[in-house]
Order: sequence, then structure tokens, then C-alpha cells
Amino acid sequence: MSRFRKDPDPRFWRLNRSIEFDWRLAPYDIDQSQAHARGLQEIGVLDAEELRQIDAGLEQVRQQMASHGFEFADSDEDIHMAIERLLGEAIGPLAGKLHTGRSRNDQVATDVAMVVQAHSLRAIELAGATMERLLELAERHRDWPMPGYTHLQRAQPVYLGHHLLAYFWMLARDVLRFQFALDSASVMPLGSGALAGVNWDIDRNAVADDLGFEHVSHNSIDGASNRDFVLDYLSAASTCAMHLSRLGSEIVIWSSTEFGFCELDESFSSGSSIMPQKKNPDSAELLRAKSPRVAADYASVVGVMHALPLTYGKDMQEDKEPLFDAIDTVELCLDATEGMLAGIAFDRERMEDASGDEMLAATEIADLLVRRGVPFREAHGIVGGLVRDVVEQDKSLSDLTLEELRQRSEHLDESYYEVLKRSSWLESKQIEGGTGSEALAEQIGLARDTLAAVKARVIDERS
Repeated sequence: MSRFRKDPDPRFWRLNRSIEFDWRLAPYDIDQSQAHARGLQEIGVLDAEELRQIDAGLEQVRQQMASHGFEFADSDEDIHMAIERLLGEAIGPLAGKLHTGRSRNDQVATDVAMVVQAHSLRAIELAGATMERLLELAERHRDWPMPGYTHLQRAQPVYLGHHLLAYFWMLARDVLRFQFALDSASVMPLGSGALAGVNWDIDRNAVADDLGFEHVSHNSIDGASNRDFVLDYLSAASTCAMHLSRLGSEIVIWSSTEFGFCELDESFSSGSSIMPQKKNPDSAELLRAKSPRVAADYASVVGVMHALPLTYGKDMQEDKEPLFDAIDTVELCLDATEGMLAGIAFDRERMEDASGDEMLAATEIADLLVRRGVPFREAHGIVGGLVRDVVEQDKSLSDLTLEELRQRSEHLDESYYEVLKRSSWLESKQIEGGTGSEALAEQIGLARDTLAAVKARVIDERS
């Protein structure tokens, strides 16, 4: 740097150096540099032979960095300077021509956008695999009754297949969010320069097409300073990790001795260092714990970008570690969730016994009264009184005599006991989106179509 007479203070160098984490941009930076070189050749900055040498030199750098035992030099400030140095060692002064018409600002922004595109697609692919596993489990357990819960208290019975599909639809929405992040990152910043654009009439659209971008940025200031696509990915990742944490939490609860609804395969469980009998659902517990970590990554980048004046500040170097951490975390969690679900075993008898609690029929009794003209709020109070009666007398709802029922409402008769038969509780919910068999069958069909669309989207994006 000819502007300076002094070397950086070692403390500033350690603070400023980013090679320890931005090395992950290397393949994207090399791809971008090759496309940029082709753009320079089209406007006559490079001739055909120079382009050939630069392209071959960059491939040599790619192989060199991928080789066993490769280490960066102490002088490498970041991945971009490291690649430039290695290219210079490979082809000499010609390497210096590559930075024509490009700033590190738009270079970095383009690399990061390429990362977000690639990993948004990977998240969609992994979410699709987990959705497929959930759908398979839902179809296999479509007629297994279990209690549904509110406040972790038994509320109304549902089919296990219906419950599992709730997570399918969460992930389906996550796919849409990751697709939005992918689309958001499909605007190429390259050509924005440091902030004002560049002095070379490079065909930005041709370079964008070469790199797989859909569009180019319309404003050079916005192009150089934009990190919305990072926030879009982190937002999608945060929500996805939250969804997985809810699934993990339920599996932890369901696999406890007190519930006994399910058991994880040994390959996704751990033992105890002191208690030989233990089989702990550690994989599910970690799904719970990873969620706030990804949310913190999102909050970190929001904090970096908050109130940052246009266009570029070195603050923006801090976008990469949270992004890479979220990528690693959410991809690991999605992959592990699919594996964990592949080996899970449910206990039909335990779930069915728990779903047979007559208290779960309370809403059904209230609806019986409503059908006979009683306003729902009044019906709610009548059934609440019946529940209080049986709790105080240590009875079940079916133990109440017809005389006791009549004391609460003249509208209660023998059909009350029919309502208490377990089969009616589930099959009465035939409304679209309900747990009844017919509605569930329709939901499964819709889920199949949704999964097919996700798979097609991945194939289309990769082609």
C-alpha cells in the first residue's frame, strides 16, 4: 500500500485480518474472477492469451488451496488478497490486470451473494428431505390416536399423522423463505465498484448470466452496501431452526418415561457417564439448543448493518462469521433431523391409552349442546360444571348418571354417552385441515404435491 509509510500495528493486523474465516469464499471468488476476466476480455482489457493464462492460473490456485497441507501466508489479509498473491506467483505481473474494473467492495458483496444462493438452495434441499421423512411417518401413522396438547395439558385427541404434518407445513414455509433469500441474492453487485460504478463498460448482464445471477443491481451505492440477502438467509435460518427446536422439544418430552410415546434409535441417543440405564435423546435436545444460536447470528448482522452510513464500512466484514455459523448450524440440524426421524419408533398403545382420557371429549359435549340450541358460551359453562363435578367426586364423565346430567342441563340425554365413545372425537373433525380421516387423507395428498414441487424446484435451480 503506497499511501502508507508504516506497517500495520500487529494488534490492528489481528483485528483487521479476516482470512481465518473468509477463506470459505475461495471457490466463489475464483469463479467470480474467471467470469470477470471474461468480461474484461470482451472489452479488450485482456487479449485471448492473457485470458487463457489468468483462467489457467486461477485453476492452479484452486487446486493449490485444495491440496493437503496448504497454509495461507502471514501476509494474507483476506481471501481476495491471498488469491491475488497466489495468482501473481503463478502467472507473474499479468495477475495485476484482473483487478481492473473491480473494487474489493463489489467483489466481496458478489462472493457473499453467491454463498447465499448456494446455501439457500442447499437448505431447500435438506428441508425437502426432512419433509419427505415427516410425510412418510405421517402416512404410516395416519390412524394412530394421540392426545393433542395446549399448555402441555391434554386438550383434544388427534391422529399422530396429523400432528407430524404440522412440522411438514412449517418446513414448507421455510422452503419459501429460503427461496426468497435465494432470489434476493440473485442480484449481482459486481460492477458497482467501490460505490460509484467503474470506468469500464463491462457487460454486467453477460457476467451475471455467466455466474448464474438473475439480475444486476440498479444502483451502485446500493450494490456495494447491500447485505439484505444475508439478513434474508439468516431470517429464514432462524425461523427454520426455531421450527426444528419445537420438534426436538416434543421428542424429548415424548421419549420420557412419563410419556413413553416414542423412542429414538440408539444411533441418535447417548448414555450417561455414571448411570448405566440411561438412554438420552441428546440429538433432539441439541435441536432445541441450536435455535437461539442461529437467532443470535441474525441479530448480530442486524446490529452490524444498523445505522451504518452508505456505502461501505469495515463493520461489514462482520457479516461473514454469523452467516457461516448459521449455514453450518441449520444445515447440520436439518440433516440430523432427517436421520433422527428415520429411526424413531412410536408406541401406539401408550399414545392410544393417553388419547382415551374422557376429559378430551369435553368440547364434543359442548358441541352436542350447541346443536340443541344452547349458545356455545353457555354450553361451555355447563360442561365446565360437569368436569368440576367429576373431579370433586373422583369419577369419570361416563360415571355421571342421567339424573346428574339433567341437573346441569335439560338438553343432556342418552346421546351424551354416545359422544363419550372415543371414535367420534377424532372423526368429527372432517373440516378442511382437521384431524379426521377424510380431511387427513386430503392433507396427505396436498403434502405429496407440495413435496414434489420442492423437489422440482431444487432440480430446476441446479440445472
